[in-house]
Amino acid sequence: MKRRIAFTGGGSAGHVTVNLACIPYFLEAGWEVAYIGSENGIERELAQDLRGVRYEAISTGKLRRYFDWKNATDPFRVAKGVWQATRFLSQWKPDVIFSKGGFVSVPVVMGGWLNRIPVVIHESDLTPGLANRLTVPFARKVCVTFPETLEHLPAKKGEWVGAIVRDELMRGNRERGLSLCGFTAEKPVILIMGGSLGAKRINEALRDRLSERLQRFQIAHICGKGQVDDSLQLKGYKQFAYVKEELPDLLAMADLVVSRAGSNAIFEFLALAKPMLLIPLSQKASRGDQILNAKSFERQGFCQVLLEEDMTQERFDQELEKLWELRTVYRERLRQSQEVDSLKRLLDVIRQAAGEAET
Repeated sequence: MKRRIAFTGGGSAGHVTVNLACIPYFLEAGWEVAYIGSENGIERELAQDLRGVRYEAISTGKLRRYFDWKNATDPFRVAKGVWQATRFLSQWKPDVIFSKGGFVSVPVVMGGWLNRIPVVIHESDLTPGLANRLTVPFARKVCVTFPETLEHLPAKKGEWVGAIVRDELMRGNRERGLSLCGFTAEKPVILIMGGSLGAKRINEALRDRLSERLQRFQIAHICGKGQVDDSLQLKGYKQFAYVKEELPDLLAMADLVVSRAGSNAIFEFLALAKPMLLIPLSQKASRGDQILNAKSFERQGFCQVLLEEDMTQERFDQELEKLWELRTVYRERLRQSQEVDSLKRLLDVIRQAAGEAET
């Protein structure tokens, strides 16, 4: 009988990309693969069309730290999700569950625990997110990106594996990227990324002096769904709501990257040796995990950091100019960073957990 693995994670692309990096290896090894996600989240868009992967949609609710009327109804959606996940897992009987986090993962991990299926969790950020904190007690292992994260986990559960970078990102082509954007090879390119959900504050800061900045740089702008401004049809400026297959080519084309500081993204920039200006999500709008990620990279000399609270037009331009002037220094530091076969480590942990299910 074929081995089986169920993946879960969603809400943002960062809670899906590690799963997408792992799935091809299990398919190639002959495993049956299922992805348990929400009914209409980004994980469904990214995973449901993968060849050989079964997508199972469940109900889910958001666990908010602030007042919202949905806080009264979402617990019932989570409870329904636990029932749906438990029923599916009891019927499909995977050997192991791999959870990348996000609120959709909570019902799945609990359903796995109720079915006595071993669960492996992956935490990308320096400190565990709320969904992962809730599910750690039900997991066999918790794999982490930052060594410092082990301090926040039970000693026997934590496992440092390093950053997981998708293979396809290493196969980008600069010429294809330039062609896609209609750019020239003679002028430097900045790639602006706000994550899969966009970054309104960064979008506004960029566009306020867009014409002036286009005199110096060409700009590819991944601005988020619903945030494309069709009135901005300027030479050297290309907007995308969101990208999938195009991302490797856009990264290969970029001389500099300006981005939020989600862990998956910044480690991808590290692997590609892209000089980066990180503008982490502010503590007012998050639990502060992106600030910790950015500061960790800054301490290691991998990036420049501009806090959102300090971002003015002048500071934005100053940081861009400084990054451009020091681009060669940053590239060299990034290339000299320690190389670890993180994906192999993670796959080994998952396989070991699946093997333990047989005893």
